[in-house]
Amino acid sequence: MKKRILAAALCLALLSGCGARPPLDLPDAESDRAVIAYVPLDDRPDNVGRVEYLAESLGYVLNMPEEWMFKTLLDGQMEDYYAENGLETQSWTGQSGYPGLLYDWVLEQEASGCDRYLLSVDQLLYGGLVASRLAETTTERDGEPWPLTDLLESLLSALAEDPNNEVWLLDSVMRLAPTVGYAGGTLEYYNAMRTIGAAPRKTLTGDELTLENIHATYDTDADGHDLLRFEDSVMHDAALRYTEHRINKLTLSGELLETVSRIGGDRFHVLIGIDDSSSEDCIQKNEIAYLQARLRAGDVILSGVDDLAFKAVAKLYLSEIGWNGAQINVQYFGGTEDRPACDYDYKPLTEIVAEHLGYFDLTVEDTPADLYVLVLTQPEDAAQKQQYIQELTAVLNERLKANLPVILIDAGNGQYGTVFHDALTKKAELGKLLSYAGFLDMAIVTGTALSHGVARYAHLVQGRTSQAEEVAFCKTLADSILKDFCYKNVVREDILSYVRNDLGGDANNFCLPELDRPAIVARLTAGMDKATAPVLKNLERSSLLIGLKPHVDTVTAHWGKVCLSNYRFPWNRAFEIDMDISVDPLTR
Repeated sequence: MKKRILAAALCLALLSGCGARPPLDLPDAESDRAVIAYVPLDDRPDNVGRVEYLAESLGYVLNMPEEWMFKTLLDGQMEDYYAENGLETQSWTGQSGYPGLLYDWVLEQEASGCDRYLLSVDQLLYGGLVASRLAETTTERDGEPWPLTDLLESLLSALAEDPNNEVWLLDSVMRLAPTVGYAGGTLEYYNAMRTIGAAPRKTLTGDELTLENIHATYDTDADGHDLLRFEDSVMHDAALRYTEHRINKLTLSGELLETVSRIGGDRFHVLIGIDDSSSEDCIQKNEIAYLQARLRAGDVILSGVDDLAFKAVAKLYLSEIGWNGAQINVQYFGGTEDRPACDYDYKPLTEIVAEHLGYFDLTVEDTPADLYVLVLTQPEDAAQKQQYIQELTAVLNERLKANLPVILIDAGNGQYGTVFHDALTKKAELGKLLSYAGFLDMAIVTGTALSHGVARYAHLVQGRTSQAEEVAFCKTLADSILKDFCYKNVVREDILSYVRNDLGGDANNFCLPELDRPAIVARLTAGMDKATAPVLKNLERSSLLIGLKPHVDTVTAHWGKVCLSNYRFPWNRAFEIDMDISVDPLTR
């Protein structure tokens, strides 16, 4: 009996990873890692921390401006933010980033010898994604108006002078409506503008695709009905401003493409994301066609905006290692892959996936393939949810047991609640995945999962990795899994209820009215500590792939201990969270 108890205790110790395994002998990070100068879309986690993790996992270092230069602040948040960060004396204090200062920062990077750039055009021209939905034509420099066309021309011309520069320019097609709670935007205004934006428009083709003609289609639907007529004069004027903001942004996006065609050569790469959209022939249709006609070879327009930096980092890495593509097998479970994954996507899921596969030079094949993608869609038959989950989990475990590289996408749009996540936590080795995505909007999950997964696969095939790179990879996978499994469908629901019912506040803005933010963070911390425990145990018991050399046995290691701390709400709203993640070195 005593021997059996000791044996069981030994097994538990091995599973828990509590010092039982010797450290894995991997080199430290190289000191001469390539630097990427990065101007983020804004300060949300998907545009900052997770991009850092991905870049570091591939051997890069991201250099970014100070946060206040690219931060977005919702209504009622400015005073506290600037006071808390000692920025009251800044000459510019506003709700968005500062194009003039960011312009100077990029030129400082160029002067220092940087030759890799990831630049968000929405940030550089307007001050961020939210601000770009209220696009004007000028910014401020030295107290004077500065035309954005001049800023764009000057910046790109300066970067074009160095033949060693590789510049990734990330732009967006404006979504259907501005942001609630920014610059006075109300839910009523959002709903009215989204209705205008979602209405089908006359389709323009060929020579008809001019800015003047596109602007004209904003006012009426495909049947000629006036979309901007409101009995309320205030709303009517707001609708007119909405169309002006749209044409301003489209004009500058066109200027961007024309400028890189004239001066950029093949050292400038343009990646345009389609922001929250609609499967209808909406206001974006002619805008997309206008930009599509101006793309150069290699430039693309893809669904999703918050995953643009992920895609750019991955594509930069692939280009630098001489990527020749790979064969990929894709399987769907749930039966609705022939439809958009949510109301804010503009094409069926299969088409969105296919476009991204093409961007990363992936060829769809039957098994066997180089890597595998498993996608859970919304359920065709709600009564069969459990069967869809079981079928996917069985295939996933079969792939992982064989040490095959797997990308997992949850495109169920919350239709499975916590059941899918609970099943994976109990039955799958989550830490062995190449990548996972399911959190936030469905429009970005495909790009997020594929960019991370393909970059990871390519890095493993290269056969060169370090402890720092492996730890960074573990962070990005853990971040994606924990926020989706633990926050999205569990803790967030509690936070929403607490803020609305107990505090009588707005879950979309804890500062308007001012709420007890420390109490909300304490509630978040307690909830996440409980919800993450089983998922962390799963990760820490997982092995992970650290080598995929062709025709050589796959190399695996074991996760180190994962610790979470400093939970926070980056925009003082319940929609998303961030946290600090530490991962101990891998073990054998």
